[in-house]
Amino acid sequence: MVLKQKLDYHYKAFDKTKISPDPLQFLHMFSNEKDIEAIGFIASIFAYGNVNQIINTLNKIIEITANKPYKFIAGYYSGKYSYKLIDLKHRFYTGDDISLLFYILSDVYHEYGSIKNLFYTFYRKQGDIKNSLIKFSDYFINYAMRIKGGNINPGFNFMFPSPELGSACKRMNLFLRWMVRKDGLDFGFWGEIPASKLVIPVDTHVARICQNLKLTKRKNISWAMAEEITENLRKFDPDDPVKYDFAICHIGMRKMNF
Repeated sequence: MVLKQKLDYHYKAFDKTKISPDPLQFLHMFSNEKDIEAIGFIASIFAYGNVNQIINTLNKIIEITANKPYKFIAGYYSGKYSYKLIDLKHRFYTGDDISLLFYILSDVYHEYGSIKNLFYTFYRKQGDIKNSLIKFSDYFINYAMRIKGGNINPGFNFMFPSPELGSACKRMNLFLRWMVRKDGLDFGFWGEIPASKLVIPVDTHVARICQNLKLTKRKNISWAMAEEITENLRKFDPDDPVKYDFAICHIGMRKMNF
């Protein structure tokens, strides 16, 4: 149980005071649930690559949306804000990719009222995260293909990976962690999904630490690795195995010893 003691120690140590630098810090800028969900989804979509680049891009988005992410996205469908995203880029994402994302999200809000309601339409039928994410990603990809006549940019396609293709889906699992879990870091707005169902968001930092801790035998980052790590963490907390994610990730990012 030495590992459990270490995991629990780091879980407590990496609290809200250690939040920066992390895309999660942008969710804590807001108090309204609609704004938190909106900026949370956007922050997760952009959460890849160098953390400073992520923070810089999200700061630009906060500025573009005038600190009202939900209002901006909900109104994007009308076309009155589209010019504001033309010059925005982030690694693989072009301004066209980002504008398309905001357009589809705007329609999601008009049709479903929230991203939560859209995700629940799949979760209620599937009952697990893997298959719900497959349907959720398919929704955005298929919508984009209808708009673009079947030809979407690689950047937009990268926004919505699928477990069906073996992806670890780090960014989508990260968003779900923020929305489903509830503690000083995560918000717990999507309470209908038990935290026990979540799958850990795996990136290079999490993979390396978990390999060192013997939480996975796999070499390559994949959905199978994410499930294996989650299953092993479930031995230490069956109700909330993903609670250790933030600490594991930041220990990896900061090149600390576990």
